[in-house]
Order: sequence, then C-alpha cells, then structure tokens
Amino acid sequence: MSDRNSQTRRRFLAATGTAFAGSALAGCSALPGGNGGEQGKEQITLSDFRGSGPLVEQRPEPQGTSIEDLPALEGELTIYLGGGEGGLYVALLDLLKKMYPKFEPKPRINSSATLANTIIQEQKGGNSPADVFWAVDAGSLGTVAEAGYATTLPEQVVKPVPKNFHPDDQWVGVAGRARSVPFNTNKLSRSDIPDKVLDFPGAPTLQGNMGWAPTYGAFQSFVTAMRVLNGEQKTKEWLNGMQKQNITEYPDEFLVSNAVADGEIAAGFANHYYAVRVKSARPEAPIELAFTKDDAGALVNASGAEIIKGTQNEELAQNFIRHLLSAEAQEFFATRTFAYPMIPGVQPVGGLPTIDELNPPELSLSKLSDIQPTIELMKETGVLA
Repeated sequence: MSDRNSQTRRRFLAATGTAFAGSALAGCSALPGGNGGEQGKEQITLSDFRGSGPLVEQRPEPQGTSIEDLPALEGELTIYLGGGEGGLYVALLDLLKKMYPKFEPKPRINSSATLANTIIQEQKGGNSPADVFWAVDAGSLGTVAEAGYATTLPEQVVKPVPKNFHPDDQWVGVAGRARSVPFNTNKLSRSDIPDKVLDFPGAPTLQGNMGWAPTYGAFQSFVTAMRVLNGEQKTKEWLNGMQKQNITEYPDEFLVSNAVADGEIAAGFANHYYAVRVKSARPEAPIELAFTKDDAGALVNASGAEIIKGTQNEELAQNFIRHLLSAEAQEFFATRTFAYPMIPGVQPVGGLPTIDELNPPELSLSKLSDIQPTIELMKETGVLA
C-alpha cells in the first residue's frame, strides 16, 4: 500500500464539511426514468436521492449508468426486504414509485435471516411469492442461493460491481459496509490499535477500554469470518481473551460508536457507517476509524439482491436491481445510509478510504451464511447467554 493510502486510512474522518472538493452535486434536473411527461408522475431530481449534512456537501456528481438511461419500471414486484437500514431502503422504494406511477413495489419486511428461511420453506412447499430478495446481509443471500432458489443474474446487471460482490452471479452487492475500529482521539492514537484483530486481547492500551455488541448480526458475521479464516480454536481464544480484557457490552454498534465519541470507552468494534453517523450529527466529536489488515476485522460485507427462482416477473426484477446500481441510487446509499457504493463512479462520504484502499480478507461472503457454529461458540464462551 502507498504512503498516501496509508495516511488516508489513518485520517479519513479528519475532514467533515469539506469532505470532497469536487463540484457540488447539481440535483436540479428532473429524471425521466424512461417515462418523462407521464400523467401523475412526480418530478424527481438528483437532490431527492442525495442526503444532506456536513459530510455530504460539495460532492462531485455521481458517475455511472443514470436512471434516465434505464427502461422504466412497470408492474407489481414482491420484494422480501431484509433489514433496510432503519426504513431508508423503503424510502428508496418510495422514490422509485414516485418516479414510475405504474411501478408497484410490494415489500415484505423482516430480518434477513428470517426472510431467507421463509423463502426456503416456501420454495420447498411449491413456490415463494417473492420476486426479489433484498437483504442487508450477504450471508442470507448466500443461504438462499446455496439452497438452489436464486436465478443467475445476467452480465448487464452485475458488470458494474467488483467480482467479489457477485461471486457466483446469483446475488449482487448494492451497498457495502466495512468492519472497523472506532476510537476516541482524546484517548488513543492510531498507533495504539493493532493492525491484526487477533492481537487485540493482549494490547495494553485497550485493556478495559473497549466495547462490542455480541447480539448484533454484523458482529456475529464478523466472528463467523474469523472462525472461517482462523479456525474455531483461535476464535474461541480470541473471544475468551476479549472477555478477560473486561470489554463492555452494548445492544448495537451505533451505541458502541456513540460510547466511543462520549469517552465512555476508548475503542470498539462496529461497522464503519455508525461512526460516520455520529460524525455527521456531531462534527466535532473526537472519533475516528481504524482498520485492521487482511483479516476478519477488515471484512467488507454487503447488502445485496437476488432474483428468486420461479418468479413470473424476472425481467422487471432484473431492471429493478439495475436501478439499485444506478448512479442515483448509489448516491442514495452513499449519502443517506453512509454505506460504501458498489460502483466506481460514486465516492464514499466523509473522507472514507475507498474499498480499493482497504485490505479485506479473501473470503467468499457466501460463507457468512454458516452462522450456527458461531452462535454455539459464542454461547460456549459465555459471550452470548
């Protein structure tokens, strides 16, 4: 890695209101979406997709395939929506519905794991009513695909996305999230944080100063990655070592990140966007992110979508996923959910290093579906009740 990239990794949250010096997103031209002038259609602009706040000011215009270059969405589409980032994914569906009056998305919302199991049971019983499974967890997408209930996506759908986010072309990532270590800059410097996550239990500066959210799905995926990469024994030792370090438990990783910013703890484990949310709401908060290298602590997971085998709406489903990968939708994910965009023409917010500047491990995200051995190991070590 170059020195410049290394510095970016270490100081990515230093900039707030001037995260990007490029031209401001215009956001003033209407997006026809293939049906301009249709009666009842609302005029939607780029600014409707783009978020607001100090971390998203002065962004360059998103590049990539524009919605206006895609066929119009038309018809009814049943979407099993796993998670959804606190309703933000539903907000994106609402935007698309406003753009296309003849488009009728029918979301069914639950946890990703629950919906994956529902699809499998429905398919075993004959056929699932789901046309598309859109999940915040790649492991759940992998579960459905491995059961044989996802179609193969055509090249025109997956082509804009790096291969590791469509490993077998049965699902494709639409937004990424990186594992990270939020730390309080009044308590720690980047050099206090090990580059390898397995070294955390013995790090003297972290004793009694860390937090985690073991009941949280993202954390369990992280531990699953550790188990797959390093084996059960080393993962067990790591879990026991962190407990001996007197790590503090929180219900979710947003609370972990807020506790870091408040100085309750010096550092924690969390998906990257929680610290970015804190920084967006409190630009002066003493919080930055560190990233480990080439291990489970550097995992980049993805929200993604797949088409369910047996759907009668396959063409509409493919077009819908192409819309999720449009420049405008990727700008939505980047600036309203603070996720990593999946196409190269849209930049992450807040000075985040790009995915290319991170060092995630070589691991098929589909393997994150094997969660049950992780749960058993976490219970065995007392991390879970």
